[in-house]
Amino acid sequence: MERLRDGRVVYIGRERVDDVTTHPAFRHAAQTAAQIYDVKADPANHESMTFVEDGERYSSYYILAKDRDDLRKRSQTHRKIAEVTHGFFGRSPDHVSSFVTGMCTKSDVLDTERNKFSGNLHAYYEHMRRNDIYAAYAVLPPQAARDPAFYQKQNLPIPTLQLMREEDDGVVISGMKMLATAAVIADEIWIGNVIPLAPDQSKQAITCAIPCNTPGLSLWSRKPMEPNAANQFDNPLTWRLDETDAMVMCDEVKVPWERVFVLDDPVQSYTIYNQTPSHCYGNHQSNVRFHTKMRLLVGIASKITQSTGANKIPAVAETLGRLSALEAGLGGMVAGQIEAAEDWPEGYATFNRRMMYAALNFCTENHSQLIDIVRELCGGGVFQMPADVTVMQDDELRQKFESFWQTPQMDALARMKLFRLAWDLVGSEFAGRHQQYEKFYAGASFIIRGHSFREAPWGELDGIVDDLLATYDVPAEA
Repeated sequence: MERLRDGRVVYIGRERVDDVTTHPAFRHAAQTAAQIYDVKADPANHESMTFVEDGERYSSYYILAKDRDDLRKRSQTHRKIAEVTHGFFGRSPDHVSSFVTGMCTKSDVLDTERNKFSGNLHAYYEHMRRNDIYAAYAVLPPQAARDPAFYQKQNLPIPTLQLMREEDDGVVISGMKMLATAAVIADEIWIGNVIPLAPDQSKQAITCAIPCNTPGLSLWSRKPMEPNAANQFDNPLTWRLDETDAMVMCDEVKVPWERVFVLDDPVQSYTIYNQTPSHCYGNHQSNVRFHTKMRLLVGIASKITQSTGANKIPAVAETLGRLSALEAGLGGMVAGQIEAAEDWPEGYATFNRRMMYAALNFCTENHSQLIDIVRELCGGGVFQMPADVTVMQDDELRQKFESFWQTPQMDALARMKLFRLAWDLVGSEFAGRHQQYEKFYAGASFIIRGHSFREAPWGELDGIVDDLLATYDVPAEA
């Protein structure tokens, strides 16, 4: 927590936040991040969440996997971290760290005739794991920047972040990047590009890492939701799990050469994630994280129906069975990434990429319908509860509430607590953020399916058809 009080510049509208660890908009999320570190530091979790190399102990998501056991340990660590937030922190400390770790297994991709940046990457990896750095990332241009002609006609600078100049001791960047989820409570930001750039966008083709308190850097937060949570009972998810999203604004930010990984190469700026296990490591974490979230979702669905006795209705039991099947299917896809792991790159093991992208597609395609199913199971129950838990602080009101709101299956206060949790999952502003977030977690749907298209063994699949066609000819007589 102490290293978050480091002079970073964070804005909520026009308000500048001096300390994210105490501000009502971020303090509980910051405590949740600290809780993740506490769980990892607990000696009881050392065996499952850390590894030792050359006498030093590191978080297991920094393992450069050599075999399935290494992948299994990485995955287990992701699971334990996700359980701290029930999967609601999409950019927990193991996410960007996994991108960097995966990239290190094939770091020569960062070396070109002009620049040899693989050494920089390995040095940054060492910096991250020794200091257990919590990094966020901003790897997309702002939406407005997709029409550069608009700005050129008005003689205005294109807003997207780009290289301004090179100097002896580093580079200078200015402009805006999106969307730095969790950057407000992170240590550093990885700047890059996960979508292709045009050949004339070489100045935007910079990949680097900068501390969140770098001079000239400011974080512009979206509307925080945590202040809307009066207490944990009425808003149990919003209260501590709003990791926040922020636009990254750079104004003449200086980046030392040792923190630069790609420069002036539009193709390399994008391919470093897919020509290495980087994207696969990072998104296996996201699969595990979503599966953890889905298990909570299915559990809430079950408890809601139990609270009213609806679980005894055959149609409701069928719906719960469907949810259970979907959850188990995703669990199988996550496990399959380890059991069908790839021996790639040479000397290393990587989660099965096709299965990882299939799971990623499942998550983005199904979250909305899963939430709708839970919403239907809730029915009007979420609106039948008193406005908030203060009803329990008035003796007369409490007596009536406990009498009239109970059911044969559950007492009134337990029902209220359960339905408050369900509403924070399906109907609150926090729930709305996650509806949008999960839909575009890894980009637009065509981007996610494009990954699956790229990784599919089309020659093998086409060959099955060709082999079948070769087994028969045109008959002599029709």
